[in-house]
Amino acid sequence: MDSDTLFSIGELSRRTGLTVKTIRFYSDEGIVPPTDRSPAGYRLYGPDALARLVLARTLRDLGLDLAAVRRVLDREASVPEVAEAHARALDVQIRMLRLRRAVLRAVARRAPDTMEMDLMHRLATLSRAERHRLVADFVDDAFDGLDGLDGLDANPEFTSLMRSAMPELPDDPAPEQVEAWVELAGLCQDPDFRAAIRRVAREQAEDSAREDAVALQGAIDRALRERADEAAAAGLLPASAGGVPLAGSLGGLYADAFRRADSGDLRRRLLARLRSTADPGAERYWRLPAAVNGWPGPAALAPLHPWFTAVSAVSGGPGR
Repeated sequence: MDSDTLFSIGELSRRTGLTVKTIRFYSDEGIVPPTDRSPAGYRLYGPDALARLVLARTLRDLGLDLAAVRRVLDREASVPEVAEAHARALDVQIRMLRLRRAVLRAVARRAPDTMEMDLMHRLATLSRAERHRLVADFVDDAFDGLDGLDGLDANPEFTSLMRSAMPELPDDPAPEQVEAWVELAGLCQDPDFRAAIRRVAREQAEDSAREDAVALQGAIDRALRERADEAAAAGLLPASAGGVPLAGSLGGLYADAFRRADSGDLRRRLLARLRSTADPGAERYWRLPAAVNGWPGPAALAPLHPWFTAVSAVSGGPGR
């Protein structure tokens, strides 16, 4: 080959802007193999070395590893193919970096100890399928073996509602979304809370078998939906039970529903249902998936039970 068409490493360095050390490294790695040797034993490179070095530098600047660069230069893969594969890998890295940023900001907000911080990181980095599986296992445990037990059948609406509240942590979560997911995961693994939800599931199944209970519970549910915002906005507590306007609205709706109950036992059962519905732990469970998913939070129900029982007692209603 004509020596005038060959370049030394120094000439390639001047033409490409790469250091001699970098070109020598690429040469040793087979990215830019030498074409010949000078009489003194120095490596010489052909004209294609310029194009290979420029392309190698560009691909490396974009983050491709040497193996991918070599495949492109050896025409084992096209630039578009390698670029698409690398872009997909970067998407995964970007999602992980955003999640780590959210975890760090959540840590900064809460100042947890080392073990809590490790738990936050491990829970937050679960895959979507793993997050769903954790909640699904919790729901399965709540209803496991309930169908057919003592002639009961799980309430399908309640079951469907539980299974629909799956956490969908976004690719770029806010710190409060990470905090809500970690709290939800802890709640789902709390044996006391799991037992409480199973009790509610059994009560739902028992009441589903009673037409009178279903009708009366429907009246209670409507009362909650119609008046929950009003009661929560007023900051209802047992001490406020004597308020005349509220006693005539929410309290009246509840009292009417309970008066239509034909037995003290049924009244107690319905009041127990309201108690479980307004339980702070249960209410928190429904709020957490909403916080993770960025949904509007449900109306606060926890203050309503003590308020209703108190206003019923004042008015001589069913709370006595």
